[in-house]
Amino acid sequence: MSTTSAIFSFGQDYLTSGKALQIARGTLQATITEETRDKIRQSAAHVASIVDKGEPVYGINTGFGPLCTTKISKQETNILQSNILQSHSVGVGEPIATEIAKLMLILKLQSLCKGFSGIAEATVDRILWHIDTDVIPVVPSQGSVGASGDLAPLSHLFLPLLGLGEVVYNNKTLPAKEVLQAHNLTPLDLGPKEGLALINGTQFIAAHGVKVVEKLQQCLSQADIIGAMMIEGLQGSVKPFYKELHQLRPYKGNIHVAARVQAMLQGSEIMEDHIDCDRVQDPYSLRCIPQVHGASRNAWLHLKELLEVELNAVTDNPIIINDQLTISGGSFHGQPLAMAIDYACLAASELGNISDRRIYLALEGNSPGVPKLLMKDTGINSGYMILQYTTAALASENKGLCFPSSADSIPTSLGQEDHVSMGSIGGRKALRVLNNLEKILAIELLTAAQAFEFRKPLKSGPVLDEIHQLVRKQVAFADKDRVFADDINKGITLIQAGLVLKTAEKAAKEHNVSLFTSYSEEFEVY
Repeated sequence: MSTTSAIFSFGQDYLTSGKALQIARGTLQATITEETRDKIRQSAAHVASIVDKGEPVYGINTGFGPLCTTKISKQETNILQSNILQSHSVGVGEPIATEIAKLMLILKLQSLCKGFSGIAEATVDRILWHIDTDVIPVVPSQGSVGASGDLAPLSHLFLPLLGLGEVVYNNKTLPAKEVLQAHNLTPLDLGPKEGLALINGTQFIAAHGVKVVEKLQQCLSQADIIGAMMIEGLQGSVKPFYKELHQLRPYKGNIHVAARVQAMLQGSEIMEDHIDCDRVQDPYSLRCIPQVHGASRNAWLHLKELLEVELNAVTDNPIIINDQLTISGGSFHGQPLAMAIDYACLAASELGNISDRRIYLALEGNSPGVPKLLMKDTGINSGYMILQYTTAALASENKGLCFPSSADSIPTSLGQEDHVSMGSIGGRKALRVLNNLEKILAIELLTAAQAFEFRKPLKSGPVLDEIHQLVRKQVAFADKDRVFADDINKGITLIQAGLVLKTAEKAAKEHNVSLFTSYSEEFEVY
């Protein structure tokens, strides 16, 4: 149930990634207004009129794909729609996360409620019931090529409307028919155009995009904080973060990152301690944080902006303008999102790549006061040496996953669909890269906290001191070898829960440290 009085109206209100996630998590109530219902009924009436006239319109009274010239009789139009869901349910592989499947329902309902799909009111009500009751279809992860819609995953998503397939309900995977019966519901009889409207669209790609936007934003913000902490631990210079430098090359991401890092370093005794040192400049992994993190932020912003267009678009085919005008176009093609997701995937990988370089830098023992391998008694102890092996492995795996899925295309549907986006593969791949990135950042967090310790009794600024205390509540300082995998898992939990970011924001507020920049809303709100 909703925990807030706010209500989102499908088909009318502007949907963002954040709102979609709130609906999925039950913190934002969603409904269908009477005004939207009028549009839905009118669009369904247009389809009925087309069927009565008998003039061939793709997907309404013709076959699909290469069968587009095969005429379907008026009596068979309903059978055609239930058949398409069954014949196109060819997905394989592990099921996608239940939350992503729920996001697919939410995004599809937003598109259908625009009133250009010829869907029946009873069908949108059933989809809303699935969302509200948390009866989420099981959707295989593989089988979509990301054009002509995410056909296979969307077919599995809507099999339960016919009483087929499986659903997750109360954390159990059950036959859809069984759950419908338990709620005194019967399978739907789909009308003309409905099956095609349900499975034509980009909701598999877009749902993955929503998760990429959320996870990458958290990683970006936490990477800035961890990078600042590493600068403290290794006594890097604050000058590369001065606004005077970045105003001369004013990329939004660079300016935003530099200002945030500089704010976290202000008031630090550690930074003041070496203000007159003879080091001319730091290695790139410290000095170029604004440029590298900033470029990844710009990639995130690009994806967020394109994704919001998609979340509020009509992406099925054909589009029913009225009973006189239907348009068979290509709005189901995933290319706009596919390319942006590949860009974001590369951005995530690079964030992990530079993080691994900072970890390696911390182990070298070239920073005064910080011992080699971050441990004084080495020889009998290996210190933090092997943690960097793990980040090297993860960073290398991510590089291998960065080949753009959208660079490939394999013709399908006997050549009718001769160029596809592969955005569905890109979305899944981007989340794999982000999962690896979270692990890399967790290890950098532990490494930075260990280096930080050798600066005592000097104090950092209040924000980074709070981050250090957060880590130490979970992971003790290491003065000898132990099973570091246990430490890493605790660090991963901190990153995945966003606790580094939440702690930093709370500390900044309490100590009147401004992490806000003119670009904060662009880079932090989704």
